[in-house]
Amino acid sequence: IFSALEIFQNEFTCSLCDKYFIDPVTLGCGHSFCMPCLCLSWEEEAQHPPRCPVCKEKSHQMNLKTNIVLMTRIFLARRTGPYDLPSPEEQTCETHMKPKNFYCEVTKDVLCLPCSKTKEHVAHLHCSIEWTAEEYRQKLLKQMRCLWVKIQQNERNLHRETSKIRNWEDYVTLRKTTIIAEYWNICQFIDQKEKRYLQRLDEESKEIFQQLQESQYNMDLMGNLLRGLYEELKDLCHKPDINCFLPGRSEKLQLHVPQPIVPQLSSWPIAGLMDWLHQFQVYFASDKETVTRHVPVFEDLQRWLSGPDRPGVDNTPTRLKYFLAWGAESFTSGQHYWEVNVAGCCNWAIGLCNDSWAKKNDMALESEGIFLLFCIQENQQCSLFTSSPLTPQYVQRPLGQVGVFLDYEAGLVSFIDVATSSLICSFLSCSFSSALKAFLCSGHP
Repeated sequence: IFSALEIFQNEFTCSLCDKYFIDPVTLGCGHSFCMPCLCLSWEEEAQHPPRCPVCKEKSHQMNLKTNIVLMTRIFLARRTGPYDLPSPEEQTCETHMKPKNFYCEVTKDVLCLPCSKTKEHVAHLHCSIEWTAEEYRQKLLKQMRCLWVKIQQNERNLHRETSKIRNWEDYVTLRKTTIIAEYWNICQFIDQKEKRYLQRLDEESKEIFQQLQESQYNMDLMGNLLRGLYEELKDLCHKPDINCFLPGRSEKLQLHVPQPIVPQLSSWPIAGLMDWLHQFQVYFASDKETVTRHVPVFEDLQRWLSGPDRPGVDNTPTRLKYFLAWGAESFTSGQHYWEVNVAGCCNWAIGLCNDSWAKKNDMALESEGIFLLFCIQENQQCSLFTSSPLTPQYVQRPLGQVGVFLDYEAGLVSFIDVATSSLICSFLSCSFSSALKAFLCSGHP
């Protein structure tokens, strides 16, 4: 037979901590526990779904709420019950030998009634120690709930981190496999692009070559026709006066001379070219600039285009005002890429030259140590050439940014049409024996 005290204790105490309930919750089975005690118990057992610590019945209640009725009864029990009471020394004022029933909100002291009326405390706000303790207990419970939320959050984070650590090596291995597969796909894609590029280039070159052959054939026919007419007119000059007036000569003289074809191959984008070049990009900064009307390299090029001693052709080079600039940095190794804007200009030269050529006054076209791409306007048409030796480039003229790429060790200089991500031309297998400087020249009327 249980005593009244034991019944009292069993009704208002937690079976897990054997103390008065704090923040009591009741499970579906009817057993009640302190919320903190129950949470810690379930965390230790780590069962899903959790079970009642007393009867082991499964509990599907995860969002437990405070049992308000039980909490109120516990509050009253604390006031009257004999359980978990402080010692008499703690309850009694040593000065007045009276029970300490009041709490000073200002000094945070526990006082008896006479102490609360002293000069030191009489002006302060005093509350019943029971109600004040209950308020503080509720504040503590609120802090505990916040801490428990953080504990649960930390546990979830810990579980995620543990899972990541457990699966990390497998994930990295899979990641490597997928990257290898993607690079293989990219290589296949680029390989297909390359084959398609070369196929289209072959098709286009055959078509242009056929046009050139037809143009050559027509010019041969026209040449024979014109020579025959020329001989006929010469013979006519030797005939008697009466025979010089034969009709039909003027119509034959109206024949149009066929013009040469200007072949131009299409330039298609090269996949991934610009992304690869940008990793070597440097800024073009000049340390020497000048403006002049005398640039021997352009004058040589214009004379070459006009042809030596060609009757009826003006060999005098067009006089333009040229802006020249040399890069501040000298390149003796490594890979470098920069871009130059040629928009709105029809006469320009960009590329690389060695220091000795940059210091010369003649800057001749046939000099060694220059790797230049030229654009020159003739008869309202712009043509591209490369130096050393002078070679025409039958591709479309770039209208904006031109990229220059140097691979010193590989002996490579390439020119890129940035707008179309396509290759203009390249100097291959060059032998660089000295430092190189970037060079820019643009001509304007």
